[in-house]
Amino acid sequence: MKLIPDAKKAWRWFSVQAMALSGIIPGAWLAVPDDMRAAVPPEWLAVGAVALAVLGILGRLVDQPE
Repeated sequence: MKLIPDAKKAWRWFSVQAMALSGIIPGAWLAVPDDMRAAVPPEWLAVGAVALAVLGILGRLVDQPE
């Protein structure tokens, strides 16, 4: 297995940013107090997860500038 030639620039790609957010957000969600979490409908969490996945896919498909 080899890294891609421009792996050092991967943090700039939309797909990498979307995947990083999908890993960071659940951890941050656990830090939110229970009463505040109860105010957010569970459907919003599912929609947010799907939106991040779609953004990650679109980020892989879009030709991004150097």
